Amino acid sequence: MPGALSHVRVLDLSRILAGPWAGQMLADLGADVIKVERPGVGDDTRGWGPPWLKDEQGADTNVAAYYLCANRNKRSITIDITQAEGQALVRRLAAESDVVLENFKVGGLAQYGLDYDSLKAVNPRLVYCSITGFGQDGPYAPRAGYDFLIQGLGGLMSITGRPDGEEGGGPMKVGVALTDILTGLYATNAVLAALAWRDKSGEGQYIDMALLDVQVACLANQAGNYLATGQSPQRLGNAHPNIVPYQDFPTADGYMILAIGNDGQFARFCAAAGAPQLATDERFATNRARVVNRTTLIPLLKKLTVERSTAEWIATLEALAVPCGPINTLADVFADPQVQARGLKVTMPHPVAGQVPLVASPMKLSATPVDYRLPPPMLGEHTDEILAATLGLDAAAIARLRADGVV
Repeated sequence: MPGALSHVRVLDLSRILAGPWAGQMLADLGADVIKVERPGVGDDTRGWGPPWLKDEQGADTNVAAYYLCANRNKRSITIDITQAEGQALVRRLAAESDVVLENFKVGGLAQYGLDYDSLKAVNPRLVYCSITGFGQDGPYAPRAGYDFLIQGLGGLMSITGRPDGEEGGGPMKVGVALTDILTGLYATNAVLAALAWRDKSGEGQYIDMALLDVQVACLANQAGNYLATGQSPQRLGNAHPNIVPYQDFPTADGYMILAIGNDGQFARFCAAAGAPQLATDERFATNRARVVNRTTLIPLLKKLTVERSTAEWIATLEALAVPCGPINTLADVFADPQVQARGLKVTMPHPVAGQVPLVASPMKLSATPVDYRLPPPMLGEHTDEILAATLGLDAAAIARLRADGVV
């Protein structure tokens, strides 16, 4: 069954994570994504190991696990865009494409004639998405942008981590490159919107995506709290600024999460914990009161939660419809029956390793489901195929391009 975007071709000039993440989402939805890489080097993440993908004998390959997370369902072609012939090949591919993704520095592709204005001249219907750290304008536009820097500059680290004065207190980044991933998600949405507009108008357009813009936009309720009060939110560790109790609690054998979202849930928890009086105490009876009195309430609750194991609490509270859960390792995650039932791990054939395990797409479409067609490609794996089938070059022309170092 063809994918929802099987009629779309994407020319992916990006590398690392934000752009490739967007490219993989489009590829999972059926688009033909052609990943353009530097000959002999490729996407930087190909070398970001260890860990490395293991072969069937358990030995390390030269494929970094990092690269695998964002490049499924793509075809790889190597082109040296510093050479005139390489630039001409990219322009020809752009003429046959619907979308271009790139994350070069501002103005970086203009010198090669691969910027939006240049490619629009050969394909007016082109949707061209540029991903940078700070956008195409503003005083920071020339700067390189990296997820870690943006998490700090964009405010996320100021609200992540334990408060100053507590053991382990201080700003903390998120454990994955979340700003890159969110930028990839926003970029995908913008590309789909631009394609929908093109279907109506016949016109392509330029998309300016910035990691900083996305990070600020995704501050969500914390940004709303600041804009409403003029007060910068402070780090609360695992606690919630607007809901109490909504954090981790110690148990007899580890930790659990309580995510109590209303007063009824709080009352049921207190009854199950053997302390029903807490739910009627005017200091704790409403969420508004609990937020004001959190420093008094939380120590009282911790004295109760350590009396039972995590599993005992979860069994008790789930039966009462009180939101709670464990803090899983990734081994726990992929062994979880719900994760397994949802098929969140897939295995695909791989030319070097034999098999490659990957995290599945979370998108579940009834009529056009995600199809796992291609494993993350080896560097330049599809160069000859693309040059021949898409651009019509014969074997002699391809051999000459290889001899000249163009591909």
